[in-house]
Formats: sequence, structure tokens, C-alpha cells
Amino acid sequence: MSGANRGARGVVPPRETGLSELVVEGLTVRFAGLTALDGVGFTVAEGSVHAVIGPNGAGKSTCFNVLSGVYRASEGSVRFAGAELTALPPHRIAGLGVARTFQNIALSRHLSVEDNLMLGRHRLTRAGFVSAGLRLPRARREDARHRARVRDIARFVGVGEHLAAPVGLLSYGVQKRVELARALAMEPRLLLLDEPVAGMNGAERRRMAEVIGRVRADLGVSVLLVEHDMGMVMRLADEVTVLDFGRRIAGGAPERVQRDPAVIRAYLGAAHEPRETADSEGNP
Repeated sequence: MSGANRGARGVVPPRETGLSELVVEGLTVRFAGLTALDGVGFTVAEGSVHAVIGPNGAGKSTCFNVLSGVYRASEGSVRFAGAELTALPPHRIAGLGVARTFQNIALSRHLSVEDNLMLGRHRLTRAGFVSAGLRLPRARREDARHRARVRDIARFVGVGEHLAAPVGLLSYGVQKRVELARALAMEPRLLLLDEPVAGMNGAERRRMAEVIGRVRADLGVSVLLVEHDMGMVMRLADEVTVLDFGRRIAGGAPERVQRDPAVIRAYLGAAHEPRETADSEGNP
């Protein structure tokens, strides 16, 4: 067993099964009269990889922003672990075990990899500011436990040798894996990955795809991803949901979805037709 897999057992604590299904129903989002999402629905089964795909402007990022609490839905329901998410702020959603990465890297470039990952442990920290600031024994013990966990996570995603390095000095592909590691440091039950291999070269894409596969296989964490790399989607995803102009036009197993005439029309048409739906920023 590799060092990565040895560390994997310590990354996410044991939990009961059957509690981590994500159910999205009738999700609608409007920006100043423009409809970015229109009655979208899908289910992410516990322990599965589910991909949301579609042409640019289809509403994928808007969907992620609602699921993570950045945007409020105009209509519809999002339920995870028995809780309704649509009225919750991002920190409450994170507290339920939902972690997210972004299209653009959102790390503190001047901090080390280890310190960036420690930021992901914030919601799990019990010591108060006073005891932490005074370095009381209880706070020191907790800090040591969190740092041990962070080292396990770093090895799991393949950035263990960079723990002391400032993030800004690392390659783009390594930074993307550090961001994934920081999300895992929250010990999530559901991981939202927004274009995890965007901007990577072929070798970096394969490395990231391998890590994502092990997140599901070794850790049992459910994964919902938005991705334009169709090869990666077809290899990793158990289910695929396809959006176009804010609507769900297809869904199911990857091999079935890629043959769906509506999906083929959406992707072929995207190369020739202007798109007039609202994107995640509310722009046409």
C-alpha cells in the first residue's frame, strides 16, 4: 500500500451511510429578469461521482453557487443530509460537510502549503482565540492533531513534499491539488469541484483525475463536478447531468448521455450560435 493510501484512512472520519445524498429539485435562479437556471433537478448518490456539463453559459457555475450558498435560489429545493440548503449561508453549508473548490485558484499565495491546508481545519477547531493565542496545552495538542491530519491529506493528494513551500512558488497544477487538499481538510461528505483540471496540461490532468477517483474510492466522499474535459467526465462520472440555456436537457450514465441527440445538438450548436442566457455573474 502506498504512503498516500496509508494516509487516506486518517483523512475523513467514519460516518453512517445513507446520510449524504444530495437532492436538487426545481432549482430556478433569476438575475434581473434573466433566467440562469430553470427548474433544474438531479440527485447525487452517496459515494458517487456526478458531473454537470454543458456549453458555456448553460448555468453550471450558477448551480454550484447556489449549492454552496453564494447565490440564493429564486425557486426550488436543495437538500443534503436531510437539511434544506437554499436558505443557509456558506459557512452553515460547510458545517454540514460540503466543501468546494473554484475555477480560479483561491489560495493565500504567501502562506505555505501547510498553513493553507490549516485554514481548511478552521470549522473543526475547538480551541478559542485566547487559548490558541496563549499556546495553552489544550490548544497545542489540538494544533498538533490538525497538523498531523493536514500532513496525511497532503500526502494523499501528492503535495506532501511541498508542505513548507509558499503556494505562490508552486506550479499551477500543484496549486490546483493544494486547493483540493484544502477542501479535503474540511473532512467533507460532499465535494464540489468547479472545473478541477481547467488550464492544466495532459500530465497534470491525468494526475488530478487519479486523485479525484481516489477521493471517492478510498475516502467514500461524494463528488459533484463541473468540467469541460469530456474524456475525464466519461472516465470518472457515474452519472452526468447536462444543462443548456439553464435547463436540464439530459441525464444518466455517461455512455448514454454522450449519444443523446439533444446533447449532441447543444454542443454542436454552441460552436455556431450566440448564447443569450445569464451566466454565473448575471451577464448575458
